Amino acid sequence: MTILPTARTRTAAHPSVHGTEEAARGVAGALRQVFVDRAQGRWAGLRPIERACLLIGAVLIASGVFHFGVFLVRGGPWEGPVSWRKPATFGLSFGLTLISITWVASYLMLRPRVRAWLLGVFAADCVLEVAGITVQAWRHVPSHFNTETPFSTAVAMSLAFGGAVLIAVLGTLAAVAFRGRTSGPADLRLALRAGFGLLVVGLATGAAMIAKGEVLIRSGHRQEAYETAGSLKWVHGITLHAVLVLPALTVLLTALDWAPARRYRAVTIAVALYVTAAVAALVISLIR
Repeated sequence: MTILPTARTRTAAHPSVHGTEEAARGVAGALRQVFVDRAQGRWAGLRPIERACLLIGAVLIASGVFHFGVFLVRGGPWEGPVSWRKPATFGLSFGLTLISITWVASYLMLRPRVRAWLLGVFAADCVLEVAGITVQAWRHVPSHFNTETPFSTAVAMSLAFGGAVLIAVLGTLAAVAFRGRTSGPADLRLALRAGFGLLVVGLATGAAMIAKGEVLIRSGHRQEAYETAGSLKWVHGITLHAVLVLPALTVLLTALDWAPARRYRAVTIAVALYVTAAVAALVISLIR
């Protein structure tokens, strides 16, 4: 009579299998512990204002995702002055921008009080912008250039004021980067300067769109303002997020253990490609 081996006898017959599984579990546990400890260490090392900004940014991103879900469930137009696109994209964009600025500002040489004030004002402004747009989306009325009722006028004016605050805060941070008051290797300094430079272009296109809309409104062409004032939104969006993409590239290349000279060449090429993409978006927007 032949006795078939049980699971226990098979494992016992091959102790190397058991040892390999134990080693794999040990390595996985060690890796989890390393990453958890690193994340906890980095979080503990953040300034209080940076923690607050990251949390607020995460909430804004969650709001954008939620409103994209509302669009999928309730339907309706994606384009136009009244759509779920605006609270979805503005929530995602402002949340990502707040997190990006909080991160890149850590490389800028700022006095603690100045850093706290700039980031705090920027975070509050991001909440103001997203809240105003979201409220008007749920009211099913346009958010920008809408002065048809006292409440809508107050929202439109608060959004315009928030835009001016954005320019002031981000312009201040850009000036610090342009003056070279940054920490880190040469490739990171290049990425910060180029990223903030493109960010300033994004702010300029945003101001241009607001100005165009106001001119159309004051000349009695409200519907045309709703339909055409956002003509530069693609170049606006592309340039705003360069301040995240380019520094993130330097961090990635550093993690890949690229030599400093090689990283600098790669970032230079990336900057050139990003500028080319921004110019192409601008040209396409102008000739459409």
